Amino acid sequence: MSAFLVERAGDTERWVLNDPATRNALSDAMVMGLYEACLRAQQDSTLRVVVLTGAAGAFSAGGSLGGFASAIGQPLQPGEDDPLIAMNRRFGDVLHALFALPQWLVCAVDGAAMGGGFGLVCCADHVIATERSVFATPEVTLGLPPAQIAPFVWQRLGDATARQCLLQGRSYRAQEAQALGLVDEVVADDALYAALRERVQSIKRAAPGAVAGTKRLLQRLRGDVPDLRDEAAIAFASALRGPEAAGGLAAFAKKQPAPWTPKP
Repeated sequence: MSAFLVERAGDTERWVLNDPATRNALSDAMVMGLYEACLRAQQDSTLRVVVLTGAAGAFSAGGSLGGFASAIGQPLQPGEDDPLIAMNRRFGDVLHALFALPQWLVCAVDGAAMGGGFGLVCCADHVIATERSVFATPEVTLGLPPAQIAPFVWQRLGDATARQCLLQGRSYRAQEAQALGLVDEVVADDALYAALRERVQSIKRAAPGAVAGTKRLLQRLRGDVPDLRDEAAIAFASALRGPEAAGGLAAFAKKQPAPWTPKP
């Protein structure tokens, strides 16, 4: 089974994060598939709309720990290069590539959009979410910085709201996320795909070349997303190998409070 699916219908593609067993956690294979799709789309003048969604009742549970579980809480040996840095930076590459797409990017969210999934949503031009959807950046509650997504959350929501999201790690229901400016449209749980079809048809009233040119101008107007990919990757890798992440992730696995959580 492919962890990332591309479904083409005329001038529209549906990109599906497809690992239901992990609630579509962002594995290496999924990140690479998404990055390659972005590179291809940037060169495809016949593609007008990209719809990014998740399979089986979830958008994405965020980063997958499977590829670096053995590194949690384990410091590097002197002189050793850290493979976690390159792994984390690849996700930063995906976020920058998504943000730079010349096509309309629509995120269709049904269920959880956590951590890295929250970051993907922040790259969209339009976000449709079902009422049952939940959005969160829980990294700091696990002892990790939300490193690669931070510039995109900041760009989408502004400094004050981004601080509330990133520094508290709280979760937001769909209506709350709409009030923050993260979600543009909230629909009933069984109405996502009908609303999506209607929105895509409405989007296509705009000429594709004009859309691409306008997106470039808007990006210039508000400034490029700060490129913190290298710094963010180093910060994430260092934190993952440190004691806070070891304690926080162990507590999460046992469904216990993190070590720094105040006692009642």
